[in-house]
Amino acid sequence: MITISDKAAVKIRELLQGDTYDSSYGVRVSVVSGGCSGLSYKMDFDNQPQTTDEVFEDKGLKIMCDRKSFFYLIGTELDFTEGLNAKGFHFVNPNAARTCGCGESFSL
Repeated sequence: MITISDKAAVKIRELLQGDTYDSSYGVRVSVVSGGCSGLSYKMDFDNQPQTTDEVFEDKGLKIMCDRKSFFYLIGTELDFTEGLNAKGFHFVNPNAARTCGCGESFSL
């Protein structure tokens, strides 16, 4: 399962409240090749789950993830930080053996 922290849930709801808000939208998370450590996180908003997606709900928000990415993200929490050094969404991934300095890429 993939979860969303309280701070991330607040920020996601804030971003989804724009002029074109549609309650069918959720968060799509995935892993792609690239970055300093070999694999990078990707996050988007989406309203069309694919038949091969793993779909979860946490804090009233839908989370979609393709099966290949889900292998890398099992047990991950999507969080949001507003610190001086970094601001934005980040993934707290218990499967990552190594992460780069910016926290946007990882390896197993």
